[in-house]
Amino acid sequence: MADELSRKPTHNDPIDAAALKQILLDARTYNDFDETRPVPAETLKRLYDTVRMGPTSANSSPARFLFLTTPEAKARLEPHLSEGNRAKTMKAPVTVVVAWDTEFYDKVPQLMPHNPGARDWFTAPASTLDNGKRNAVLQGAYLIIAARALGLDTGPMTGFENDGLDKEFFLGDPQMKTWRSDFLVNLGYGTTKNLFPRLPRLDFDEAAKIL
Repeated sequence: MADELSRKPTHNDPIDAAALKQILLDARTYNDFDETRPVPAETLKRLYDTVRMGPTSANSSPARFLFLTTPEAKARLEPHLSEGNRAKTMKAPVTVVVAWDTEFYDKVPQLMPHNPGARDWFTAPASTLDNGKRNAVLQGAYLIIAARALGLDTGPMTGFENDGLDKEFFLGDPQMKTWRSDFLVNLGYGTTKNLFPRLPRLDFDEAAKIL
């Protein structure tokens, strides 16, 4: 596979300061969204097509994403949200359920065709759980970064009842019956209403070390 590449497909030039501010340095968690600005399905598909290119263990890609965009879908979600998350989630144009597939290993031969035996790396229960959840959360982080890069604002959160959500959306659906929810991300175009001041972060010497 490496022989197919005649030149390095990426560059090592830093992205500009404005891009860094948009995706991380000035980006915020939004608690209110402009209800007059929907997020088109084409944008959500572009978002997924960006997220899926991020690295995961053995390209296993265990994350699954359920995009809730209609009032009917939101109404099904609402009973499973904590009280503090209901109003903002109902107002957001899109809520993404970031989930993971408990049988993600069945896709590994498709995703790693040069080593289809890699499926067996993930079938032991402990390996399924550890690798599935870890890599799905990683893909959820890619979703936040990619959404911001595409001009959307995000409101990631927990604060919901996983078992109830899974029963409502996943367990009875033939396509999604092996999906399990991890966290939620509200998507749209944020407003400054209920926007909290930036909280402190740990300094380098508190959280990192160079050896």
